[in-house]
Formats: sequence, structure tokens, C-alpha cells
Amino acid sequence: MSGYNIYTPEGVVDILFDECRIKRTLEAKTREIFNMRGYMEVETPSLEFMDVFWKDGGANAPETMFKFFDKSGKILVLRPDMTECIARVTATKMKDRPRPIKYSYVGNIFKFDESGGGKQREFTQAGIEIVGINSPEADAEVIVTAIEAAIAAGLVEFQIDIGQVDFFKGIIEETGLSVNDAEEIRLLIDSKDFLGIEKIIKDCDIRDDLKKIILNLPGLFGSSEVIDKVEKTTTNARSLAALENLRKVLELVNDYGYEKYVSIDLGVVQNLNYYTGITFRGFTYGIGFPFMSGGRYDNLIEQYGEKCPATGFAMGINMLMTALNRQKISVPVKGIDALICYDESARKKAFEVVRIMQNEGFNVEIDITKEAIDQIMIYSRNKSIKFIAHLKEDDKVDLYNLDEEIQAEADISKLSELLKAEKKTEDAK
Repeated sequence: MSGYNIYTPEGVVDILFDECRIKRTLEAKTREIFNMRGYMEVETPSLEFMDVFWKDGGANAPETMFKFFDKSGKILVLRPDMTECIARVTATKMKDRPRPIKYSYVGNIFKFDESGGGKQREFTQAGIEIVGINSPEADAEVIVTAIEAAIAAGLVEFQIDIGQVDFFKGIIEETGLSVNDAEEIRLLIDSKDFLGIEKIIKDCDIRDDLKKIILNLPGLFGSSEVIDKVEKTTTNARSLAALENLRKVLELVNDYGYEKYVSIDLGVVQNLNYYTGITFRGFTYGIGFPFMSGGRYDNLIEQYGEKCPATGFAMGINMLMTALNRQKISVPVKGIDALICYDESARKKAFEVVRIMQNEGFNVEIDITKEAIDQIMIYSRNKSIKFIAHLKEDDKVDLYNLDEEIQAEADISKLSELLKAEKKTEDAK
């Protein structure tokens, strides 16, 4: 024995009982939002060829992936992202389907030292992709869906920072900087490293007005007034078109009524080879990383055989759970409404009662311990079960309300009435 048979590897965890119920509840709420907005769920393999993710312009370096070999020597990986999987499906199995296609997914992702998963190597992403259309309306639809998913999950205070990578690309084209210099500057801007940017820019042979724009990029955030201000600093056609696109997307999001959740941040310049337009990230307090991110990636699907525009976002369910926990926001979960125990003479009736109540929508557990009622109460309290019904002969029932410590003999129908009243009280809270 190696001695590791009772441990989990670094970066993966067991998610147990109440925490797992919360996780599944958040996944269900997210799925409901996606379904309501017309997205169709897909499930792709956890195991893929490495070629799906490792390519020029890809966002996944080989050292970030868990790699294996199949029996013929081909390199396989545990998927480090869902978007490339959707791109592969679009260019192959869905190539003849009319556009646009609206995908959704909830699935586990695997990465080494993934900061966005809270240093977890396995975590769950929920997201959407719209492929086959390039329009401000599609970009706004993705952002609005992201906002509604966050609200449905229970977040109250969060912010979506929206940028436009084409603005930065236009400025860089005008400077004539090398690809390496541009990438170094991008990373510094993305991390808001003003001093690092200044150190590189001061030695570059570019116009002073361009230096000023680049130096100011990390600080260009706020309301739509940022766009008005920046438009006056450049005549670059690509950058101006990017600002106009950003303005249209923001107007659409505002018309949905979600202006309080969004702000402009021209310093959001994520992977330039991957993103081609609007980019955004979602932040909330209590965690040091974005809990969601997304944007437009019009060149990705072409690498799988079809030129096709696309936009989407992904939300980290594990990061969301951490944020809700630290903000002390409870997630209502469906537990066990009642436990039914019985005397032997009432066994058949007890099984019938369980079926009836389950058909009425209640989660009802049947006792399998045959312990005394005091032991059944301990078990029920440990599982946060409030009501116990003990069926006796002649259809007599002892009802126990463990919260109020009440015991009464009553008709079995009273249990259903109690549970319905309890549900009404909970819904009103």
C-alpha cells in the first residue's frame, strides 16, 4: 500500500452533504436561467485530445493541462476549458445547423494551479456560448444572461467590468511595437501594474500621445463617460470602432435595466489572440478573483474548420459558493420535509403515505432503522428534518414537530397540511 488510499490529491476536494446540496442548487438555478433564455444544454467529454486545446492563439498552455496517453500513443487531456469543446462540436457535429446556435453547459474543468478556481485543480463551470452571429445584441445578451445567473444564485453586490480588446489592438498597431512587447504591456495593463507599464513604455520609440493612452489604460474605468473621454484622444479607426461597439453594447444592457451592475474598464485586455472584441469579468467581495468572465472570440472556431463568430461567458460555481459563504448569503436548498416511521401493523399504510406525499411534491424519508422514537428524533435533528409521523395501528398517527417540540395524535392528512403551511411560510420569507 502506498499510504495515499485515504487522501485526495492536491487541488481536489470531497464536496459533502449540505455543501453538495448547495452546489447542486446553484447549478440548477443557473440551468433554469439558461433554459429560460433559450440556451440548449450540451455535455462534452471530460477526456479530449490535447490538440483540441493546444494551438496557436489558444489560452491553454500544455503545462496547465492534465495529460495522458491512449494505447496508440496519442496525447489526451482532461478538459481545461469548455469553450474549445463547444467550438469543436460547432465545426463538426453542428456544422449544418442554422445559425445562431445558443449553447449552455455545466461541467467540471481540470487545470493545474488554477487561480480562477480558488487554487483548485478540479472545479465546475456553468456557461453559455452564442455562435454564428456578431452583433452588439448578441454580446449584450451574453452579459445580461451572466447578470441574471448571478442574481439567481443569490449575489446582491457584484460588478461586471466590460472592456473592448480591439481598442487596445488598434493603439498597439499604431505604435508599431513588436508582438512580444505588446503582450508584455497587455499583461501589465490587465494586472493594473502602472509602474511596470511606465518602465517599458518610456524606452519605446513611439509618439507621446500613444504613450499617454497606454499609460492611462489601467485607469480608464467608470461609466459611459469614459468612452466619450477616450474618443477624443485618438483618431485610430480600429480603436474608435471598438469604442462605438462598446457604447452600443452598454446601451443595450442599460435598456434591460441592469446598468447598476456594469461599468466600463478599458484595462480589461484578456488574451489578445483569443478575444476579438467585447470582454468582461465579474467581481464580488469576499474573493480575490473574478467569479465569471467572457467575451467575443470570432477566430476560435475557424481553427476547427469553420469560420464562425462567437461570444460567451463562464461562471465558476465553486468560486460563487465561496463568495456566498463569505458574504453570509444563505442558499435555500430542498431538504427532507418529513420522516415516516411505523409500527409493523401499519407498514403497508406507511409505504402508501410516502408515495402519496412524494406525488404531492414533498421529500419524504421512510425510517429504516426501527429504532425507538427518541433515537429517530436524534437522527432527524442531525438531518434538519422538522416533522416526524409515527403511524400506528388503526391509521392513528403521532405527529412530532421537532422545532417546537410538539407531539400530537392526529389524522395523517394533518401532516400534509402542516408541510404545506410550512412551505408557504418559507416562501414568504
